[in-house]
Amino acid sequence: MSTAATAPQPPSGPRAARKRQAIVTAARTLFLREGFGVGMDAIAAEAGVSKVTVYNHFGSKEALFTAVIAGALDHPAGGPGGEDSAAPLARLAEAGDGDGDGELRTAFMDAARAWVHAVRDDREVAALRTLVSAELHRFPELGEAWRHDSPTGHHPVVAGALRTLTERGRLDIPDLEVATLQLYALLVHPHMVFGQYGAVMEDDLTERLLVSGVDMFLAQYAAGA
Repeated sequence: MSTAATAPQPPSGPRAARKRQAIVTAARTLFLREGFGVGMDAIAAEAGVSKVTVYNHFGSKEALFTAVIAGALDHPAGGPGGEDSAAPLARLAEAGDGDGDGELRTAFMDAARAWVHAVRDDREVAALRTLVSAELHRFPELGEAWRHDSPTGHHPVVAGALRTLTERGRLDIPDLEVATLQLYALLVHPHMVFGQYGAVMEDDLTERLLVSGVDMFLAQYAAGA
């Protein structure tokens, strides 16, 4: 029988899940306000738990920082204001047969506008991107975690919608990971690049990018295209 030590498992169950979420929320607030130098005592107080509870869930401040970042940066549809921005993305999967390509394109445009709005206008997520850029040299595991997680894991609502539309025969997507990245690059990535340099893309250019991006994507993947 192996005598190798196993890493302690974090607390589980509904009550533990609520505490874990409270810790992540508190840490996110304080990391943004004070940077990585904020103390674990302050995070515990903000979350309304003991410092021991924080360590039981995350083990270290580095692990907590990683959890905060990984849980926010790559899920724009689920960030602050989540229901408003996530609902059109969820409805994309429900686009009915209706009048064919016209209805599908409309559903894509609605989803694209919601997704880009969440990325472009969410100042907190933009601040988190800046924070992770500043701390990445200390946390190479952040980059490693994203490299080892598939694009479909980063964007579950989007990937789920594309998968459902493919299963229903509305799209013809042979490689879901590639298609998810392509849609992300067409719609979202330009705004992240502009934002990283403190610039905001004008509304007219945003709309032109959305229209052309959706049309390019559907030209490639719409069934029968």
